[in-house]
Amino acid sequence: MSTSQDFQKIGCAECTKGAGLDFEFTMAFQPIVNTRTREVFAQEALIRGMAQEPAFEILGRINDENRYRFDQACRVKAVQLGAKLDIRSYISINFLPNAVYNPELCIRNTIEAAEIFGFPIDRIIFEITEGEQIEDRDHLREIIQYYRQRGFLTAIDDFGAGYSGLNLLADIQTDIVKLDMGLIRDIDQNKSRRAIVRGIVQVCNELDIKVVAEGVETYTELQFLQSLGIELFQGFYFAKPKFQELATINNL
Repeated sequence: MSTSQDFQKIGCAECTKGAGLDFEFTMAFQPIVNTRTREVFAQEALIRGMAQEPAFEILGRINDENRYRFDQACRVKAVQLGAKLDIRSYISINFLPNAVYNPELCIRNTIEAAEIFGFPIDRIIFEITEGEQIEDRDHLREIIQYYRQRGFLTAIDDFGAGYSGLNLLADIQTDIVKLDMGLIRDIDQNKSRRAIVRGIVQVCNELDIKVVAEGVETYTELQFLQSLGIELFQGFYFAKPKFQELATINNL
């Protein structure tokens, strides 16, 4: 098992070179669009293998020994590619809460990368996935609070698909909640999904949390979600992820 001393030794330059991992990876980007302003709100950085292998193949190589290094390398690589592609919107980066042993130390490489590559830290969103079982809820709250204090936005990804649901939202308020695509699929035809999403949107509105609907694939899904007041969307209806590039956006 790696020690905290090992964690403190890793730097931005090492992350850029792969952080000592025995495999390589890169990113694809998928836009999150605002249908009210007809603009790109953010580009989500999605893990891919160098030969475009899907994320699950790369994540399957993560273990307790390399989790921290992988998490750090993901952040730096996303910022590096975001700057290279001249992303002017937010860039959304997934991170592994169980890899963050100390928020202040673990954010240093992200800040250094943003400075080196010229990407503003106030255009970075950190996403935690509700699908990852959180080992320490208090520690996660500390991470989110620290990141928000430093000027980053935070989001809960895949909301409604994981371990915690509304209990997580009750304890930890992020800036954004991203509704899982399982709730979105055929929502215009499914009464229970409509009721659940309507309730989540109401809660988020009361907590001043932005809602992103993920996995939108049809116009009828979009129509219903817009009727609830949702403005931010992600999904194949607008664009599929583009390997190491920015996708052309449809239907905006």
